[in-house]
Amino acid sequence: MKKSHFIVLVLLLFLISATSVHAKQIKLNYRLKWLFNASVAGDIYADAKGYFADAGLTVKVKEGSPEKNAINELELGHADFGVASADQVIRALDKGAKIVVIAQIFQVNPMQWIYRADQPEIKKLEDLKGRNIGITFGGNDETIMNTVFARAGITKKDVTITGVRFDFTPFFRQKVDVWPVYRNSQGVILKAKLDKEGEKIYFFNPADFGVNFVANSVITSETMLKNRPEMVEKFLEALLKGWEAAMNPANEASVLQEIKKLDQGTNDEIRQQQLVATRTLIKPSVSIKIGTIDINAWKQTEHIMFKEKQIKNKVNIATRLIQNISKPVEFKKFN
Repeated sequence: MKKSHFIVLVLLLFLISATSVHAKQIKLNYRLKWLFNASVAGDIYADAKGYFADAGLTVKVKEGSPEKNAINELELGHADFGVASADQVIRALDKGAKIVVIAQIFQVNPMQWIYRADQPEIKKLEDLKGRNIGITFGGNDETIMNTVFARAGITKKDVTITGVRFDFTPFFRQKVDVWPVYRNSQGVILKAKLDKEGEKIYFFNPADFGVNFVANSVITSETMLKNRPEMVEKFLEALLKGWEAAMNPANEASVLQEIKKLDQGTNDEIRQQQLVATRTLIKPSVSIKIGTIDINAWKQTEHIMFKEKQIKNKVNIATRLIQNISKPVEFKKFN
């Protein structure tokens, strides 16, 4: 065989092989709960570093927002996987949604409240009385704070409630005392800003007072898990590999570089601090495997929501927490 013919043959075989591999890539849509920043470092890294591609998946990782709810998109068929907090999942199940939880990303809930240290420290829930408290109406912080009030016997007459959005001006002007933040994103930004002005701060974490709500977890539809368990397993394995790599301090520079490509509005110093803060929430202990579902915390979240009449029926959440995808799942009908 002539050398030129041999080269052409090799090239053809390469192209056929490449085309075949590309054709086998499964396309998926993955809707996050919020915007691109250090809070979703593992999601970004799994895509950017080829963990999805290595599993034969082409995953479109999409930002979330109040208008782009992962649960709604799963039900409409616009997303194959998504991220939602426990209260969102439980509320949706109460309304008849057919969804399951396949991993819990945050082991510690980042939803907390920031307040200035020139105010008395909140050492017991009753210390919230008399304060002006910010709440995002319709947000999961409203659910959490309402639970705090119920547990402490605090009525709306005991506090001043101020509806908040994304403008921190009322907090900076001290018109609102206690402001809701994600500890690893807005919390870092506000703390840095107040530090520069010589103001010290505290964070109020409801979990310190026994109010535990599970945060960001990975969800999919019951149909997807029943009909395509192998694909669900591939997706989850690749995603968690991305998260493990992203939370490894040895990869910090590379992770920050990938986040920066999608989050250019945050400066490098803040972004690095956000990543460090995220690490403590995702993997608070080296012994914790990322993705571990804290079944007791989910049960407590459901118990609190039912007790405080935030849902009409018990949803038996434990039956919707999938610890082993390869194990056959039998779904029970809800009340």
